[in-house]
Amino acid sequence: MKIEKELRQTKFNNVYHKVALNLMFTNNWLFEGQNKVLKPYSFTQPQYNVLRILRGSPNQALTVNAIIERMLDRMSNVSRLVDKLLEKGYATRSQSSDDRRSVDILISQKGLDILDEIDEQQEIWEKSFTKMDENDAKKLSDLLDKLRER
Repeated sequence: MKIEKELRQTKFNNVYHKVALNLMFTNNWLFEGQNKVLKPYSFTQPQYNVLRILRGSPNQALTVNAIIERMLDRMSNVSRLVDKLLEKGYATRSQSSDDRRSVDILISQKGLDILDEIDEQQEIWEKSFTKMDENDAKKLSDLLDKLRER
């Protein structure tokens, strides 16, 4: 549905104002959809992001700082998120062999198993994006990259 209809607004200051509002509205729409996928698993989006980052580094422990560098939302309190994942048994922590002040985090088998379950639901949700063909999706992704260029 067009942003004009969603917001019940026909006038925008300019095309850049319209794109900014459209991006913010779409971000919220995506956030809500992702939350519906994660709710049955009692995960927040940042917790899910941390687990996916850990899975993306198999057999390689990551420090909290390394996780922060890869986060979608870098404002998250990663130490607190990691603590929650440790409590639930989705990750393990060990003293860094390189730096005793640092802690290494690894995904556990339980974490891998829950991500496999979530992946199935995530894939179903992402199929709702097929209103765009692959070329449009690539073009949109490229345009978003271009928007963030400095």
